Amino acid sequence: MIRTAVFCAFLLSQFGTAQGFLKSQGQKIVNQKGDNVYLKGLGLGGWMLQEGYMLKTADFAGPQYKIKEKISEVAGEEGKNEFYKAYLKNGVTKKDIDSLAKWGFNSIRLPMHYDLYTLPIEKEPVKGQNTWLEEGFVMTDNLLKWCEDNKIYLILDLHAAPGGQGNDENISDNDKSKPSLWENEDNQKKTVALWKKLAERYKDKEWIGGYDLINEPNYPFTGKNPNGTDEMSNAPLWKLQKDITEAIRQVDKNHIIIIEGNGWGNNYNGLIPLWDDSMVLSFHKYWTNNSTEAIQNILDIRHKLNVPVWLGETGENSNVWFTELNQLLLKNNIGYAYWPMKKIDNIAGVTSVKITPEYQKLLDYWKNGGEKPGKDLAKKALLKIADNYKIENVEVKKDVIDAMFRQVNDDTTKPYKNHKAPGRIFATEYDLGRMGKAYLDNDYQNLWVSSGKHTEWNSGNKMRNDGVDIFACDDKISNGYFVGKTEKGEWLQYTLNVNQSKKYKIEIRYNNDSNENAQIKLKSESGETLSAIALPPTGKYWKTVSADGINLSKGQNKLRLYFENGNTNINFFELK
Repeated sequence: MIRTAVFCAFLLSQFGTAQGFLKSQGQKIVNQKGDNVYLKGLGLGGWMLQEGYMLKTADFAGPQYKIKEKISEVAGEEGKNEFYKAYLKNGVTKKDIDSLAKWGFNSIRLPMHYDLYTLPIEKEPVKGQNTWLEEGFVMTDNLLKWCEDNKIYLILDLHAAPGGQGNDENISDNDKSKPSLWENEDNQKKTVALWKKLAERYKDKEWIGGYDLINEPNYPFTGKNPNGTDEMSNAPLWKLQKDITEAIRQVDKNHIIIIEGNGWGNNYNGLIPLWDDSMVLSFHKYWTNNSTEAIQNILDIRHKLNVPVWLGETGENSNVWFTELNQLLLKNNIGYAYWPMKKIDNIAGVTSVKITPEYQKLLDYWKNGGEKPGKDLAKKALLKIADNYKIENVEVKKDVIDAMFRQVNDDTTKPYKNHKAPGRIFATEYDLGRMGKAYLDNDYQNLWVSSGKHTEWNSGNKMRNDGVDIFACDDKISNGYFVGKTEKGEWLQYTLNVNQSKKYKIEIRYNNDSNENAQIKLKSESGETLSAIALPPTGKYWKTVSADGINLSKGQNKLRLYFENGNTNINFFELK
């Protein structure tokens, strides 16, 4: 009996049981024991529902139905279907969820497209009835199993509701030639029925964290703003979410109900008295200051209604912004879900999908016209991109993960790579850590919603997500990138493992495409100047300068490169 009990305990420790269904308790989300549950989540944006900017098609195809039209044009219906089969299979697997758990996430938000679960109203064989499709339910079942294995909560989010829930067509695959969710009662009935069907299927699943009823509604019921930001009553929105809740509660008394306001989730004007005893209010935050004032409205609503709030979507910014936001949220006990997991050529997320030359040719054709690619070539390019969505083929962004988790409470630096002296160190491989500790840059986040001014943090949009400007490098020796757009006062830090104490020679590979001399200073972590090196103009060419007498001690050293007046690009430096 003792052995059996021990074995059972071992199984529970390995495969886990949830701590009961999540509930709202006052202003907290809690488990069955009443313990506060702080959700650190990621949204699987782009999997069940594509948005053009994630596939680099935004200039000519934003919503998914337009993306599908473009793909059909070059690959045919058969090629399109083959691509989407591979894309959905590769986009999220157990390996992805294993990775998210390893990195530190404890929850996942699943943005669902209704058309994977049921037919559009115009395709229903019998008007007013619902045809259920197994594809979406099976995908959700599999995802839930992977979450259960990793003790991760899964939050279901209806991201594309029947007909589309607003005028921002990209986020909900809204085809404006057809009646929207708010213009058609059949679309609303289908939405209610879908949620009831989901609740029937998952009512007993403790690793389902909650039901996020309608993502980012943005519709002018009575106001003038096309996205509902000035709406004062929002009556149809509250009524539909209440109707959905009532349908869910007919079959499922267990799970949290998450509602969102109008105006992309943030306009809670006219909110009627809360209609359920286990509700959470969701808000979304992009490109605003990370200050208490920036979230004061949702804090006031939380206090007034005595209800938990959750940041259901955020991201698309710099590492500085991520760290500061997570510090703010932790201070206020607000969980979050970052957006998204996978995107082509992405620096501002935990992974990046690598583009291919063949796929770029498709993008060029779709955007500019010219000779149409053959079906076989188009299909091959699309299937290669689909293959690149596998977790083993994406580029994992360790700097983003470090900023989201370790840097929130830890202001120390970590080596980006095991640099040695003697040895070559590429400029882009500076330490991991907060700004002011691992590097300093003058432009480091985008606050355009608060400031009205768009700011690029990494102007080259390559490799890393800090304020440091990184560009593709064409020098004969490189790691593919260089640090550029340098300005006076900016600096970079590198942790080196030095073989022996001595004075080293340094060679710096640089480019100075200006008419003025530039200069960098090498300093120790304590601020001692080790050398000052002039970098004369080079035109468009890469050149090497050297200096002697760099005094380093055996063991770990932290070396800083200070830009005295900018005007220079750095590829690498080498200590000899």
